[in-house]
Amino acid sequence: MKKIVVIAALSVVLVSCNKKEESAVKPESKIAYASFGDKITAENAITKEEMLDKYKSLKTGDTLNVKLATKINEICQNKGCWMTLDLGKEENAFVKFKGYSFFVPMNAQKRESVVEGKAFVEETSVAELKHYAEDEGKSADEIAKITEPKTEYKFLAHGVLIAK
Repeated sequence: MKKIVVIAALSVVLVSCNKKEESAVKPESKIAYASFGDKITAENAITKEEMLDKYKSLKTGDTLNVKLATKINEICQNKGCWMTLDLGKEENAFVKFKGYSFFVPMNAQKRESVVEGKAFVEETSVAELKHYAEDEGKSADEIAKITEPKTEYKFLAHGVLIAK
């Protein structure tokens, strides 16, 4: 009987020790996010530096399924229907939302974000560039300076997380 009690006591100690180790190992999320579009998590998101390297390897027409964590630079000030993300080295990714099915808050510039979807490279026409410049609230003089199409890093997001 003593052996059974001792074994039971040891089992309780071992189980409680293992539980303490498990809880000490679990990472806690430091950022609380608001979610838009499809439900996604921040887990396994790549950095802006990794994404910029991936963009540089893409050709026009290539796509890449990816999850990216970085800061938001600009957001459409008409509806929140697009945003630009910081890729570092003065590079940005232009993000639209899949099926125009959701928008993001227009005051979320400079917040941390996670986007999941398709990354690609595309040439943007002068007319479209001017339209986006208007959405950003740029002046008529700044818009008039747009005279050539631009090859851009783009992203079609199906889910977005933005730091609260």
